[in-house]
Amino acid sequence: MTEDLDRLGRDVREFVAATGVVARCDSWMRGFDQEFSRAVGKRGWIGMTWPRRYGGGERSNEARLVVTEELLRAGAPVAAHWTADRQIGPAILRYGSEELRAEFLPAICRGDVVFCLGLSETEAGSDLAAVRTRAVAVDGGWEITGAKLWTTSAHHATHAYVLARTGTGDSKHQGLTEFLVDMDNPGITVRPILDLVGEHHFNEMLLDRVFVPERRVIGTVGAGWSQVTEQLAFERGGVERFLSTYPLLAAMVGCARRSPDRAAVERIGALAARLTALRRLGYEIAAALDAGEAPVRQAAESKLLGTHFEKDVVEVARYVLDVCDGDADAFALLADGIAAVPAGSIRGGSSEIMRTVISRAEAGR
Repeated sequence: MTEDLDRLGRDVREFVAATGVVARCDSWMRGFDQEFSRAVGKRGWIGMTWPRRYGGGERSNEARLVVTEELLRAGAPVAAHWTADRQIGPAILRYGSEELRAEFLPAICRGDVVFCLGLSETEAGSDLAAVRTRAVAVDGGWEITGAKLWTTSAHHATHAYVLARTGTGDSKHQGLTEFLVDMDNPGITVRPILDLVGEHHFNEMLLDRVFVPERRVIGTVGAGWSQVTEQLAFERGGVERFLSTYPLLAAMVGCARRSPDRAAVERIGALAARLTALRRLGYEIAAALDAGEAPVRQAAESKLLGTHFEKDVVEVARYVLDVCDGDADAFALLADGIAAVPAGSIRGGSSEIMRTVISRAEAGR
């Protein structure tokens, strides 16, 4: 890592320490604090890779990775800007009109807009090509009707990204279109979905003839499948796929130092070795993005391996905190991890889908 990136990492750590953040696992899903996100935006750490004319910093994806890694390691409340920064902004930058770029990208960089994802549906599962939400052309735009599930932060969101069917074709992958929807539009209903510990970050989003002006289409009508496939590389390839439980891993290390146990140290060491390999993959993905590529296969690998890693972090923590006399803070992080980790094999695409993506990419080489 270069001296510039080392300095950037130190700056982020100092910034987080000054805010007095209380670490949480899965903070990019569960840690919603828009004022924190605005503070991150003021430091220039949202939209870091985007052109300056849109409020970005024109920095590398490696620099962005350093920032996101440090924020996740600290368990910082980044959910308010995470989705917009990670994938909606890049999708607008790659496929959106100049009008969309000017409208949304600077606001995302400031932390002023919150996006939720209207992708998953009850009948579609992880198969996005099976979505049934439909958009019908009307005078001046489109009317969208359907239901989306697991829409994280929809109850906070100012805008939604919605994938809807606008046409038919020989394949179910045809006729899909991406839209940006104002959440205060008439016809939108958000219903909370509580998790097993009673927390509210998931939602069901119902759309009943919601009008979306023509200018809010991302890219080409009917080309949504190829566009969303590239977008998912941003979603699946991020370090959040293996750093969601990092605060728990750090707590384990602290416990093992205070009350050493050989088996505990060996298990933590094995996790640390796997984390090193996952971080290497993260930097390879960042380098591919800097080269203008859409690393779909590598992103799927990162998500699949990260899902298994985070599950094992929780399982090892059960043992380590028991034999090394974990404190109340460590057990609170374990409770966070237990609640969060099961969703990892589903959100962003199930593990079975990831294996399919990887195998198809290998077969196409």
